Amino acid sequence: MLMDMAIFGFEAVKRVAPLVVLGLTVRMGTAQGVIAQDSPSRAMAASVMKMWPTGAVLTTVHPGAWGYEEGVLLDGMAAEWHSTADEADFKYIKNAVDKYVTEDGAITDYKADGHTLDDIEMGRAVLLVYRVTQQAKYYKAAKFLHDQLELQPRTASGAYWHKQIYPNQIWLDGAYMAGPFRAAYAATFHEPKDFDDIAKQILLMDAHMRDPKTGLMKHGWDESKQMEWANKRTGLSPEVWARAMGWYCMALVDVLDWFPQEHPQRVKLVEALQRSMEAVVAVQDNETGLWWQVMDRGPTQKAKLTGQGELKVIPGKDGKGNYLEASASCMFVYALAKGVRMGYLPQYDEGKAKRGWEGIQKQFVTSGAEGMMTLDGTVKVGGLGGNPYRSGSYEYYVGEKTQANDSKGIGAFLLAGSEMEQAPTEALGQWKTVLLDAWFNSQTRKNAAGQTELFHYKWDDDANSGFAFFGRAFQRYGVKLATETTSPTTTDLSKAQIYVLASPDIPVKNPTPNYMDKASGDAIEAWVKAGGVLILMENDVTNSEFDHFNTMSERFGIHFNPVIRNKVDGDKWEMGTVTIPEGTGVFKHPHKAYLKEISTIRVSGPAKAVVTDQGDVLMAVAKYGKGTVFAVVDPWIYNEYVDRRNKLPVEFDGFAAAIDLAGWAVRQAK
Repeated sequence: MLMDMAIFGFEAVKRVAPLVVLGLTVRMGTAQGVIAQDSPSRAMAASVMKMWPTGAVLTTVHPGAWGYEEGVLLDGMAAEWHSTADEADFKYIKNAVDKYVTEDGAITDYKADGHTLDDIEMGRAVLLVYRVTQQAKYYKAAKFLHDQLELQPRTASGAYWHKQIYPNQIWLDGAYMAGPFRAAYAATFHEPKDFDDIAKQILLMDAHMRDPKTGLMKHGWDESKQMEWANKRTGLSPEVWARAMGWYCMALVDVLDWFPQEHPQRVKLVEALQRSMEAVVAVQDNETGLWWQVMDRGPTQKAKLTGQGELKVIPGKDGKGNYLEASASCMFVYALAKGVRMGYLPQYDEGKAKRGWEGIQKQFVTSGAEGMMTLDGTVKVGGLGGNPYRSGSYEYYVGEKTQANDSKGIGAFLLAGSEMEQAPTEALGQWKTVLLDAWFNSQTRKNAAGQTELFHYKWDDDANSGFAFFGRAFQRYGVKLATETTSPTTTDLSKAQIYVLASPDIPVKNPTPNYMDKASGDAIEAWVKAGGVLILMENDVTNSEFDHFNTMSERFGIHFNPVIRNKVDGDKWEMGTVTIPEGTGVFKHPHKAYLKEISTIRVSGPAKAVVTDQGDVLMAVAKYGKGTVFAVVDPWIYNEYVDRRNKLPVEFDGFAAAIDLAGWAVRQAK
């Protein structure tokens, strides 16, 4: 099962014609067995591009305009890009964002005086485009949205009002509309103080909106207890609306992507996710694997809450009018599968996600002419109060109509699909950590906010220079990412099973380089001997340091030659082509790699050549004690040649090779 990326539980759907035009057939062919070739979410992404080619979505609330409904769709497209490296996904996101963000960073037609959290959500797509392109206009737009949150009205306890027109009201929807954007902004622009309040917003919901009997959460909370729909004692709305709970669960798994590991509230957010998903799983429909519009009132539910005895389901009017709902079902599949992959939830929850995903295909998905996908069963809207008045009652929620190809539902479907594409391998690397060097390569840059930050072969660098996609390759296996910003010690290394060093600095790249020294070499050697997996990625002689670095690598029989070969003239890609055959012992599948301007390797002792080209060793492996060392002459799987935004022809499959290499490292790690 290790490299079998077939989707759980259904026959793969054929891609529609636009994917062939985009070159995906060729690319996926070289990546067979590593990245899912045909999946419902890939077919849905292609359908999105055909239905809404400019990203202008005919939504319920904001037809063709900036709004959360389009934002959720773009979140789904981003998840697909991150899991497949299909450049069409990113281009779609950027084109959609560019409809609204002007050259000076303004957002067209933004209604600032509405103070609605819904209008913050699409800032996630803006931030993504900034992180990839590093263009200042996207920073300015994101900063505007961040500053809007500074002006957002709050309740007495400090919780955001959902909108200006809903005073003192907290809706679960707001956790997703504001939380992940604000967390991404805080991480991107180094605002650590924001994380305290981000956690506060989410944990206030956990404390006040959860039903102690079921563990499920009510849609709304009026802290003033003045609204007609609010319980006069608790301030809560009467029912558990599935999509509201879905927003909250997705917010938790997405906020945690950005939340500092050492932050004292992080563990509380994980616990809130665990409570939420335990309650969600308890009311999963037994027959279909799906979830009901009013979650705890499904006529066929027979649920049990772990450790809390039987959950007595009381169907409203015997469940009359209640229906299985698509968007929430997708949201719960996403939160379950991602929560398991990231190590927040137990492994058995993966089976619950699988059942839900299978149910979604059977209940809601159809394929029409030319393979166009349709997702039915998404409720159009759900709210509280307003005019016409919405009571939040059982009758209100089941009276709301569903529609086909609602962008909110499709966005959630893409999010769920991106996780299910990764599900078959997520258990392999659980409880393992890959540590990335940021000491021997500690280059810095100024971001658009004028802050100094590390970049170049770093997990959190989404630009051409970064290792973001290499990090995602490891995360497919459930591996945790970490960064070493000081010289490595035995204690530091003992916390990781895999250690990656790429392109050690020279003065032209870093005026104050940190060179490999004996103490560091001793620590690395001892760690490998004890069972560590070391990945060494040199560069060419004009970009990287050799003499000091070789004092460490030679301990394992690996000497990097300070030369430069594979110089490429313009777009003559063949000059940088390296063929990786299958059966190397490292790469399970063949790959067409692009290694431009590289060094070479001389092997001795325990080191053995893995890939040679024109008589030169380009990749090698050494077994040393209980550990393993892999060496390559270029950090060739950095974003520029992996994320497919650039000119590199589609037959080069760098991301698939990165996934293959990460899988090998995980299997070696003890």
